[in-house]
Amino acid sequence: MAIASLASSVAFLDSTVVNVALPAIERELGGGLATQQWTVDAYLLTLSSLILLAGSVSDTFGRLLVLRIGLIGFGVASIAVGLAGDPLFLIIARAVQGAAGAFLVPSSLALITSLLQGHERSRAIGLWTAFTTGATLVGPLLGGIFVDLLSWRYAFLINVIPVAVTLWLVARLPVRDERRADAGIDVLGAAMCTAGLGGMVFALIEQPNLGWTSPAIWMPLTAGAALFAAFLLRQRTARHPILPLDLFRARNYWTGNLSTLFVYAALSLNGFVVGVYLQEGAGLSATLAGLASLPTTVLLIALSPWAGSLAERLGGRLFMTVGPLVMAGGALMLLLVGEDFDYWWQVLPGLLVFGLGLAATVSPLTATILGAIDADRSGIASAVNNAVARVAGLVVIAFLAPIVGGSLDLAGFHRAAIVTAALMALGGLIAFAGIRRPPRARIGALTRPCSRRPPGTAARVNPDGAPRRAGPAPPASAASRRRGCRAAGSG
Repeated sequence: MAIASLASSVAFLDSTVVNVALPAIERELGGGLATQQWTVDAYLLTLSSLILLAGSVSDTFGRLLVLRIGLIGFGVASIAVGLAGDPLFLIIARAVQGAAGAFLVPSSLALITSLLQGHERSRAIGLWTAFTTGATLVGPLLGGIFVDLLSWRYAFLINVIPVAVTLWLVARLPVRDERRADAGIDVLGAAMCTAGLGGMVFALIEQPNLGWTSPAIWMPLTAGAALFAAFLLRQRTARHPILPLDLFRARNYWTGNLSTLFVYAALSLNGFVVGVYLQEGAGLSATLAGLASLPTTVLLIALSPWAGSLAERLGGRLFMTVGPLVMAGGALMLLLVGEDFDYWWQVLPGLLVFGLGLAATVSPLTATILGAIDADRSGIASAVNNAVARVAGLVVIAFLAPIVGGSLDLAGFHRAAIVTAALMALGGLIAFAGIRRPPRARIGALTRPCSRRPPGTAARVNPDGAPRRAGPAPPASAASRRRGCRAAGSG
């Protein structure tokens, strides 16, 4: 659990801590707006382009191997970023960081889903989502503290500490990778996927600067879309597909990813707009703007494990519906922000409501999506879901200017709050219409290890699927009892 949380958190944290460091980076290294943009975009470009490949490699060659590669690459790249002396070196190092980050997230989450089952897995996913999403939210605060009190370079050099701790823990984990006997990677498919995603992501990143009519936008967008379409066609016949298309036959999987698209687009829009407006519109410092999101982070970390455990018993549909609708209400409460700014009465109430909805959503969402797929393919299943979340953020930020009306003033802030609420509501309604409760969710209590049940008793189930009190068990051989344990998923 510690390994998975630390490995993923460092990648999530780095993607947001950089935002408040951009002005300081530009002042020291120069390069103007282009340096600021590509400090962010180089990371997102390689991360988004390689994440599907990373998920497939994780499932094929082993989660711990891929995790070690990602950790070492991320640590080395972080040092390079922190020591950068010119904009070009900085941007190249950020691209390497993004590539390493692509290998961290799918392999760390797959480690949980492949080693844990039943109640333990639901709780672990709850903790994982709490720490990783919390790292995303606390990133601006840490970035602001480093920029205001030390140097922007420490925002990247600090990554070495969690990376070193995680590598130390991995070396002591009493688990070994099991490489599949028929292990292999579709090299041509990997190249098509990476180039296709890279072309489309590049176009989305640069579109606000160059416009849709620029050849530098529509050419990579068209070529990327064509390559990715050809990649999908190839996956139908490839011997070792990077993206097994039969994943999307699972209703909860494709529906959950569609809900993810809207929910994470709203999260990206809200995080960006609130962070920027509190500094440029309300006049808060970088540190205070980061502190403003702390209540949301505290609620998320405190309540996500509880939501994950409760969702295991009640099913994810309720949480994936109510949670986004509550967040939509929190976003609309930001319409209280006026010319006479008051954080305590205009911003804090909305952030508290938003945090409650977020805590109720992220863990059940992740558990429901990955629970629809076999554990041996959890790496690619996680990678697809993360790719959807990243692309959702890219798309909504690419359309930021039309959303806010060209300027992030008070009126633009209000428009962004309304769009955030609408996207959240759509995500919740999609989950309500599409998510179904798996049969095993109704008897989650029975999937715990058989050794916890008192000898001589047997769990029973009522006709409506609810467990009844245990009673005397009929005589059974040791072999039949072991078969029963394996069928329940407890080993």
